[in-house]
Amino acid sequence: MSATVKHELLNLVNTFTSEDGLNTSAIPALSFYRFTYTDMSMPSIYTPSLCIIVQGRKDVWLGKRVYTYGAMEFLIASVNLPIVGTVTEASVAKPYFVIQIDIDIKQLSELLLCMERPTVAKNKSEQGLFIGTVEEAMGESVVRLLKLLHKPEEIPVLADAMLREIYFRMLQSEYGDAIAQIALKGSSMQRISIAIQKLKNDFHQAISVDELADLSDMSTSSFHAHFKSVTNMSPLQFQKSIRLMEARNLMVSKDVDAATTAYRVGYESPSQFSREYARMFGNPPGRDIERLK
Repeated sequence: MSATVKHELLNLVNTFTSEDGLNTSAIPALSFYRFTYTDMSMPSIYTPSLCIIVQGRKDVWLGKRVYTYGAMEFLIASVNLPIVGTVTEASVAKPYFVIQIDIDIKQLSELLLCMERPTVAKNKSEQGLFIGTVEEAMGESVVRLLKLLHKPEEIPVLADAMLREIYFRMLQSEYGDAIAQIALKGSSMQRISIAIQKLKNDFHQAISVDELADLSDMSTSSFHAHFKSVTNMSPLQFQKSIRLMEARNLMVSKDVDAATTAYRVGYESPSQFSREYARMFGNPPGRDIERLK
């Protein structure tokens, strides 16, 4: 990517981020993150999205696998995934900046119908995260989208077209075929995404692997293999991660005690909840929440 596009992206993101953490924008699908410090683990549930680091560096854990990406690299989450991210390069002088663009699966599917090169639904499941380099064309497309924030009266008319252009650049990347699978009805990736959505929505309920396999129209053994290919986790591990992240959010935002939270997210034993919470976040619930606050 040219120095000019890099400089424009950095200036634009700096303009539209006023504080550490999440910074929303007038374009609903577009948001920014800014951090001036490192070493804080940030568990969150990624929705399908494109994330571009403009400055800084980050480690992202999915299951037991770590992905690392830095300035002018992108991360695409193709399905809902429980992630633990750690910013590893940031300071007051050079904050960590990331652009997040939510992916509309319906729009992505409609775009595929317009492309000359047909994409076929595959039986093989791809990994749920992709990391690549932001090429010049994608960078220029993102710059145009961000500049639109200076002209709010034009957002209702032009934003969707600019987002569509960025989706097109994603599909033209080295991971284009894999990304397309999430929008192709009948692909293994699309069927696994249905099971993932079920686990995300009903994380507090007991859901058997057989039930998820039926929902995905797969045999139990096939479903288990495809699910692990996408998420780097078993369905049980995935649900546990969702429960614990939701529990942490509940205790921080609603000031609910650990025992009550354990039952609300689906645990039958507060002691088991406390052990698994400490294993994931490094501290038992009380100490962790006190540290966060």
